[in-house]
This record gives sequence, C-alpha cells and structure tokens, in this order.
Amino acid sequence: MAGRGFPPKDPEKTTGHNAQVIPPTTLKFVPGAQPTLPPLTRRDDETGLVFQTEWHPMTIEWWRVWGEAAQSDTFTATDWMVLLETAFLHHQFWTGNTKVGPEIRLRVAKFGATPEDRARLRMFFADADRKDQERGVPSQPKPAGPYGGLHAVKS
Repeated sequence: MAGRGFPPKDPEKTTGHNAQVIPPTTLKFVPGAQPTLPPLTRRDDETGLVFQTEWHPMTIEWWRVWGEAAQSDTFTATDWMVLLETAFLHHQFWTGNTKVGPEIRLRVAKFGATPEDRARLRMFFADADRKDQERGVPSQPKPAGPYGGLHAVKS
C-alpha cells in the first residue's frame, strides 16, 4: 500500500553504506498563514463556458478544521499551498469524483490527519498538564532561575 513504511533512520545513527554523505539542512521556520479558499470555477462540458461555482460545504468545513488543527501552527506557506490543492480534490470528492479519495488520503496523512498518521510522524499533543488537572494532581510551580529547583542536601 502506498504511503506507508518506516520513517527514515536518524542520520546521526546511520553507519556503513547507509551513512549520510551530505548533512541535513536546517531551515529557518517561517510560519505561513492559512489562505482563504479562492473563487472556484467549473467548465460546462457541452458549451465550454466557464462558470463561477461555490465550494462544497464539506470542503469549507474541512478547510476551517485544518486552520484550527494543532499541527497547523507548524505549517509554512508551502504546506498551506499543498493543502489548498488538496481542498480542490476534496471538493471534487464531495461533488461525486470518488476516484480522488486515495490521493486525498495520502496528502492529508503527510500533515497528521489521523491518530495513526500523527503517531507515524511522531507528533504528540502536549496535554500532560490538562490530564494531571483532570486527575486532581496539583500543578507544580515553575522554579525561578536556572537553579531554582535545586535544594541543598546534607549528608
């Protein structure tokens, strides 16, 4: 099945013929803003005329959900452009072209759409404090300064 497999091994841990010759490139993170869905057009097959049409309501909702997703804080402009292209496929899917379904699945998996996708991408929600509060565990005060949590011990 396409789109699955083990994640690449950490380049620092590769040896032998799998060793990285070129070191990884570290990029400056520049967050991208979610664009609005652009005007949508369709071509009439019989006349060849182009008409303005509306996005499918499910696609509008899908786009809103992606904008509010926790992982969207890490999206760059290029990520949003890939999702915008995927929105067009999503619209096609909901208007009857179910052949685009597998492509949509592959694309959204790259952004962590499902729990399985997030686990494969090693994405985790930082919700330990909320879970502690639900269990009634008091939150620990943050230590002041770099040595604020240290205490002297007499032996």
